[in-house]
Amino acid sequence: MTGPPIVALAGVRLERAPGFVLEVPALAIEAGQVLAVIGPNGSGKSTLLRVMGLLESPDEGEVRVHGRVVDAATALAERRTMATVFQQPLLADTTVTANVGLGLRFRGVPADERRTRIMRWLERFGVAHLAGRQARTLSGGEAQRVALARALVLEPKLLLLDEPFAALDEPTRSALAPELAGILAAEHVATVLVTHDRAEAMALADRVAVLLGGQLRQVGDTTTVFQSPVAEDVARFVGVETIVSGQVVAMQAGVSLVDVAGRKLEVAALSRPGERVRICIRPEDVTLAQVEESAALSSARNHLTGTVARITPSAPQVRIVVDVGFPLAAAVTRRSVEELGLAEGRAVTAIFKASAAHLIRTGTS
Repeated sequence: MTGPPIVALAGVRLERAPGFVLEVPALAIEAGQVLAVIGPNGSGKSTLLRVMGLLESPDEGEVRVHGRVVDAATALAERRTMATVFQQPLLADTTVTANVGLGLRFRGVPADERRTRIMRWLERFGVAHLAGRQARTLSGGEAQRVALARALVLEPKLLLLDEPFAALDEPTRSALAPELAGILAAEHVATVLVTHDRAEAMALADRVAVLLGGQLRQVGDTTTVFQSPVAEDVARFVGVETIVSGQVVAMQAGVSLVDVAGRKLEVAALSRPGERVRICIRPEDVTLAQVEESAALSSARNHLTGTVARITPSAPQVRIVVDVGFPLAAAVTRRSVEELGLAEGRAVTAIFKASAAHLIRTGTS
């Protein structure tokens, strides 16, 4: 039998400034779970993190920790079971060892135990060789590793991460994020990660909460949120680039046939003939092929021939927009661009599975 959530919010409402209100009807973080709170800048992510970390009280609603309602009398004791890492490491002007042991010393942990725990976590983050260094001499990546060790050495019931990789360069971020994901999974640490970076959320989290304009729009497992957004604004934020209107013309065996700009798309979703819908397709789910070779290369149900309208280099892939009667975005490798001889105006076939298209209902005609 599982226990109550580590932290649970219910009916939370907080007005921070005229015109901005954070509203969270329900949100919980379970033991061992990593929850990513994603949204654009100014959406209220850090405010939500402060509420979950008991640093700010909501105007309405309640916050429960381990099933107990938190009030002013209990907030400090509950906060001591949590640890926070910010975008900037905020290290004290002393040695790495002293920084990591700071919280343990405040908690009265004996010196021998402190040394053991400090070295364990410095080793876990690959910075044990820096133990005697002054914190101010560290690089950004080294400093953030020390900040993470300082938080996790406390063995918190809940780890709060507020944009922890935002100030790091891309190579450092790419190395540290998967390393942290492995540590959190191995240690079974309940974690709330605030980020606007979708890739970080997908790499680290098993659940995602989408916050837009202070409103909690969708919460679910990572795959569901990214593949099946509940609304168009959520879809756009989680990386869906092709969103087009259509009308269902037939439905059979769990597959909807949808007319979009005169093209018939097969979508693995339940619907009713005559229903107006929006079709969402992620660029990474679209592959491109030579027109004459497409049928032999893929058994996917949607093969749409069109012409290349735009090519936009980006890392790590190249964005291709194909005019198939509507603009359809695809993400392909640079090698594919070369092998297919892709250029604006070239005929090409865009291919995607029925299960790759997501359907959002908008009403009946």
